Amino acid sequence: MIKIISRNELRKKRHFHTRKRMVGTSQKPRLCVYKSHKYIYAQAVDDLNGRTMAAASSLEKEARGVFLGHANKAAAKWVGERLSGRLAAGGVASVVFDRSGYAYHGVVKELADAVRGQGIKL
Repeated sequence: MIKIISRNELRKKRHFHTRKRMVGTSQKPRLCVYKSHKYIYAQAVDDLNGRTMAAASSLEKEARGVFLGHANKAAAKWVGERLSGRLAAGGVASVVFDRSGYAYHGVVKELADAVRGQGIKL
């Protein structure tokens, strides 16, 4: 019998392998990305203390009417700019980028470039 493995299961396997070596601190939190078909989410996590320092998503009230439930590059850029503004307000200058097993391409790249454009070092 042929076992069919979903793309998300393969992504989770890739994420597990990279996540073993990645740790976020309060000075350099881990910026993790999750994308669905409708929305894109990003958050900066301090793994040592177990808390989320900042978060942004295209599900927020200001973005809902603009992006109409599409996780596209424009939504990713908006989320990246919003998140980097919240990180800068919290005094964070650099982050560890956790792409969560996604390819560094398209939406994920656009989010990373938007965070870099606001002065946060990846």
